[in-house]
Amino acid sequence: MADAEAAKSLSGLLNGIAQKVYYNNSEITEQLLKRELFPELPQDAFTALHDKMRGLIKSIATADMDHAQLEAFLTAQTRKQGSGGVNAEQAAALSRFWKSQRVRVREICSCVSIQRLQSQSQRSNKRSLVKGLMSSFSSFLSQDSEFVCLEFDEARVNQMLKKMADIQESIDRIVHRT
Repeated sequence: MADAEAAKSLSGLLNGIAQKVYYNNSEITEQLLKRELFPELPQDAFTALHDKMRGLIKSIATADMDHAQLEAFLTAQTRKQGSGGVNAEQAAALSRFWKSQRVRVREICSCVSIQRLQSQSQRSNKRSLVKGLMSSFSSFLSQDSEFVCLEFDEARVNQMLKKMADIQESIDRIVHRT
């Protein structure tokens, strides 16, 4: 029973971190998570657990790990348990969490990247070169995901945004025909 309760608390912590970091839920705080999920844990131990889980989620999300990549990553993390890794229960919780949240987190990360790119291009003045960094997660042609970072000047940013709008219009036309 204690193991089930610990797994439930860890799952709640992972979901709470995602709510705060990716879904911008300002009501979720580190203090709330500690009070609701780990009230008996000393503050320094909770802070270490919170920071470790947040860092692992960030690593997993940044790489947009598929199932095989995630399993390899978590296996490596369990092997270095004594030096900042995770135990088997934590690895299982992270695996369940990512399986349920991957698509949503990827969509949020992609949208945030495009919004940053658009706002950066809108803030620039015409004489300076705008450099937009766009982080995109692509998996169009295969199951393997890749992290892509592109740098554009203002003209290329506008050109890319126009092409993306054209693609969206084409998709909309196809979808509405059927």
